Amino acid sequence: MRSEKRDARMREIETAAYGVLAQHGYEGTSMLAVAKAAKASNETMYRWYGDKIGLFESMVRANAARVQTGLAAITAEESQPLDVLNRIAPVLLGMLLGDRAIALNAAAASDPTGTLGKAIVKGGRETVLPLLEKLMRDAINNGSLAPPKDGDIAVLFMHLLVGDQQVRRVIGTMAAPSSRTIEGHARIAMAQFMTLCARRT
Repeated sequence: MRSEKRDARMREIETAAYGVLAQHGYEGTSMLAVAKAAKASNETMYRWYGDKIGLFESMVRANAARVQTGLAAITAEESQPLDVLNRIAPVLLGMLLGDRAIALNAAAASDPTGTLGKAIVKGGRETVLPLLEKLMRDAINNGSLAPPKDGDIAVLFMHLLVGDQQVRRVIGTMAAPSSRTIEGHARIAMAQFMTLCARRT
């Protein structure tokens, strides 16, 4: 199968997996159940993903890829790192508060082994955070940001951007935000970040 067709088929399988996850929870989501929902063979499932954790790791990577793709596109258009950060912030927040990320985090919370949580950290946070760190290093190097006295500047940005919203979404006390709400919150977070971290002249 050609790479493009395989990638498209994998996205179909993973979409089916989200449906099974929503209906049966993480424990009730099996490779067989996903194969049936996606009309895929068990052989294909195990060849492509290895096992259930491999399937979920692929789902995490696909979700994080939205930010990576958006960042690459914005970087091609913007020359200043803070302009890139300003534009990628709502994309990142939208991904983190989107139904798929929330479903994955809820599943991780119900996984007593902690395996899925580790997969989310590896495929999500450990993939996206270094991209933000590079933007901020570039901004420090060009004099737009002040070097942090203590702590991690990228982690600070994430705290300002996300706060407890993802947890509230997972436990059902916050509805999915509209794109307008996400844009507004990203603007506020960026303003707070600049107040704290912009280089003073």
